[in-house]
Amino acid sequence: MNTSIWNDIKKEIALRIDAEPSLKDYLESLILSKENINEATAAILASKLNNDALSSIDLYHIILSSFDENETIQNSLTNDIIFFRENDPACKYLSTPLLFYKGFQGLAAYRSSNILWGLERHTMALFIQNRSSEVFGVDIHPAATIDSPVMIDHATGVVIGETAKIKKNVSIFQGVTLGGHSFTQEDRHPKIEEGVSIYASSTILGNVQVGANSIVAAGSLVLDNVAANSTVCLLYTSPSPRDKRQSRMPSSA
Repeated sequence: MNTSIWNDIKKEIALRIDAEPSLKDYLESLILSKENINEATAAILASKLNNDALSSIDLYHIILSSFDENETIQNSLTNDIIFFRENDPACKYLSTPLLFYKGFQGLAAYRSSNILWGLERHTMALFIQNRSSEVFGVDIHPAATIDSPVMIDHATGVVIGETAKIKKNVSIFQGVTLGGHSFTQEDRHPKIEEGVSIYASSTILGNVQVGANSIVAAGSLVLDNVAANSTVCLLYTSPSPRDKRQSRMPSSA
């Protein structure tokens, strides 16, 4: 599958060059000169995340070497691209997330930093996290656990904390926070089960679970576990004896 998707991406790039010849050198250097999705992704990230501390060439080799340490990363990147293509109506081509979507690029930067974190290269992992936050507006702690495929759409303002866990087939939109509500070192961030959609500007706080195939509506605040196949709107927390009006219970999807 990876080879087929990569070949389709290269065909799309050739068509883009025909349509916009002025971008030929740019597209050839980032995509057509590369052997696979790992190399192309590393090149694109390096072209965007380099700064005075690390050149694009140095950063390219750091990111690519991190990918080389993980035998499943090519599948993860490929599956993320396919998931964007299948779930974002505005995404017409496989090459679009790779080239132009900061949600995919921020997620790919996280995948590199996560590998580095696992290799105890914490300083470099945090450097990439910081640059991704500055450039893409996506702030994902390198120690977070994110399965594949996942889509982060638009991406601006997305924050995912250190002990958060996100399973596959999850869609996250701009302005979403998966945060903690304590200052301890314990497991303190949300757990998002498979097939969940979290819409814009929602906040989920604490070590709570959002059950499989649930929907968190835009602007919601979630402070308690959400059952599978539910839709959550506005504020969702366990009702207190004093004021049950604080809670908006999820409805069955």
